[in-house]
Amino acid sequence: MTALLLVFVLIYAAAMLFILFYSVAQAHLLYRFRRYLKRGSVAAPAAPKVWPMVTVQLPLYNEKYVVERLLDAVATLDYPADKLEIQILDDSDDETSALVQQKIQQYPHLQFQHIQRPDRSGYKAGALKYGLEIAKGAYIAIFDADFIPKSYFLKRTVPYFSDAKTGMVQTRWTHLNKTYSLLTRLQAFALDAHFYIEQVGRNSLSAYINFNGTAGVWRKQTILDAGNWQDDTLTEDLDLSYRAQMKGWRFVYLPEVESPAELPPVMSALKSQQFRWTKGGAESAVKHLGNVLRSSAPLHVKYHALAHLLNSSVFVAVLLASLASIPLLWAKVHGLLPEVIFEVAAITLFSFLVISLVYFQANTQEQGSLFRRLGSFILYFPLFLSVSMGLALHNAVAVWEGWSGRKSPFIRTPKFNLEARDNKWQDNFYLNFRMPYTTWAEGLLGLLFLGVAAWSVAQQEYGLLIFHSMLAVGYLLVFYHSFQSYRKV
Repeated sequence: MTALLLVFVLIYAAAMLFILFYSVAQAHLLYRFRRYLKRGSVAAPAAPKVWPMVTVQLPLYNEKYVVERLLDAVATLDYPADKLEIQILDDSDDETSALVQQKIQQYPHLQFQHIQRPDRSGYKAGALKYGLEIAKGAYIAIFDADFIPKSYFLKRTVPYFSDAKTGMVQTRWTHLNKTYSLLTRLQAFALDAHFYIEQVGRNSLSAYINFNGTAGVWRKQTILDAGNWQDDTLTEDLDLSYRAQMKGWRFVYLPEVESPAELPPVMSALKSQQFRWTKGGAESAVKHLGNVLRSSAPLHVKYHALAHLLNSSVFVAVLLASLASIPLLWAKVHGLLPEVIFEVAAITLFSFLVISLVYFQANTQEQGSLFRRLGSFILYFPLFLSVSMGLALHNAVAVWEGWSGRKSPFIRTPKFNLEARDNKWQDNFYLNFRMPYTTWAEGLLGLLFLGVAAWSVAQQEYGLLIFHSMLAVGYLLVFYHSFQSYRKV
């Protein structure tokens, strides 16, 4: 075995071992979720005799398509009007502000505050911090612009703060436009696994979970005790979550309380969101991982925190494993590697099995016959895996920027409200992303893996054929949908 070939073997092995490490954590979370299902529902705390003051914060930046829908939904919250303060944290520089002014006139009985900062410093984190300084509420509910909170939201979440140690209550996202397109279906596929298996599993273990940036309620004292909102990462929600929990605050996750939201219907918007989430996750890992590992937290808490903070790094592992697999395949065909290497590598099939079970469990929670749910899973799961692998290059770049400390601005995900706009996304005023160089690289990678798959068939070597075929499909799908949705400038 040559030195160069040994390097490829070590890269492939390290990447697959990391994926295996992550899969073991997922398997444990799946086990805990199954225990949660068997246990059944637990009675919610009793409603307080006197409802406390709550401030609802609505951070906005140029949301003309959805802001009226948001304000109408918040106005229907079932909560005493004299105990409800609604802060519209409006950083907009377009017609959104005028729409806000018009809409709040329709609700004179509610305490709307239209707050406009002198500048956008700190982006969303800065806006939340700015509003917190003048918030009257002991509890802070937060909704992004694309959410439509249920009227019962506050009365289902606020009672959990009867426990003085509870610092945050998070609810489960559901999807307004899940069936709009293949892309929205695949996003729902991924998010349901997080909001069912991961959040429930970690919460049942008393491990660290994260506030998801919206559709949750904070105790104001918790935010302040943990150091307030900070803008040194792109995921201010994950950052504050870890600071608060390491301070000893307890988080509660409520999968039974649904909070509907819109999924990005086009690839460029999805990539913008994915870039922010993956880069911010890497930044938060750099910021917190050392403190978590040095803390006195139980071993299982540290293990799941490690998997949680490094979950975006799975894209780096997928990218490295996929590229390293090409010379390994060539070496196998030419008899340059001992067969035992590939026999040991078969252990990593455990990772695929675990991921399959996690997504099967999460995506068969919906209503309908078992046959229908199983058929849907068989149809969408391979496509989901392919597209996830096709996003590996884009997200690996984001992770690398997060690890290396390269800073970038907070790029908002454009909202569409397609249900009210005749299902047309092409005329969205905010959809003005320029196509990055990585899109062309995704197309080239798709062709590369297509060629590798064809070559392996010609050589009658089928060990990595499924892997390379899924990579080809994933990269080509991502390239095609990206090319359609970016500005050609």
